Amino acid sequence: MKKTIYSFIVVLTAALFCSGCLVMESTYIKKTQEADNLTKNLAALNARHQALTNENNSLKEQIKKLNGDLTTASEENKKLTGQRNELDKVLKSKSDDLSKTIAESRTKVADLEAENKKLKENVAQLQVKSEKVEQESNTYKELMQEMKGEIAQGQIAITELKGKLTMDVVDKILFASGESAVKKEGLAVLKRVVDILKNVKDKNIRIEGHTDNVKITSRLAKVYPTNWELASARAINVAKYLQQQGIDPEILSATSFGEYQPLADNSTPEGRAKNRRIAIILLPKD
Repeated sequence: MKKTIYSFIVVLTAALFCSGCLVMESTYIKKTQEADNLTKNLAALNARHQALTNENNSLKEQIKKLNGDLTTASEENKKLTGQRNELDKVLKSKSDDLSKTIAESRTKVADLEAENKKLKENVAQLQVKSEKVEQESNTYKELMQEMKGEIAQGQIAITELKGKLTMDVVDKILFASGESAVKKEGLAVLKRVVDILKNVKDKNIRIEGHTDNVKITSRLAKVYPTNWELASARAINVAKYLQQQGIDPEILSATSFGEYQPLADNSTPEGRAKNRRIAIILLPKD
């Protein structure tokens, strides 16, 4: 009985031992496999670490290079900025000069246009004056031609000076002695003058009465107390006749100078004869 129990114990112990051995072997194999796996993972991690380290170093080199490039670019940028600033200054200076030149040119153009306008106005004025002078000269020539017989006899004198045309007619052609009414022969002379004066459009016509210095006496003194009245009446009658013949009365005027604007010396008969006259004067309009 004891032997049987002992045998059973031995067998049980052996079984337990074998079972324990199996458990320990299984754990060992598992641990070994885990260790291998960890070793492989570590190797992979080391490789990854090395790769990352290499990549990091490469990136650092790239960063260093980029920093260098950045520094160079910054220096270039500063240089370019300086050049641009200098160029801006040059361009601004040239722009200012150009603007000044343009302004000066515009001023010159405006001055030239004003001067040109003034010259055109002057030319126009000169043209008008030239036409007036030509017209005056034509009137002068026509009167000289028409009255050449009387001029030759010293009965009429015609002058033209600075736009003023004067025709002096001695009184004996127009009036009887001591009279103010124009006689028939005088009207014929005035009619020839009127035919020329009708063509004059831009002149005023003034009729002046002049006498010698001989005082009016006897019966004439009752009608013409002084030479003023006689000269005035003669000038008015000539002006009226010109109006009757179609001369615009708005351009006509009559005035008396009596004895106070003589042409010659009143001490001689010849001088007094020249002073007794009617002056028909063409004057520029105001």
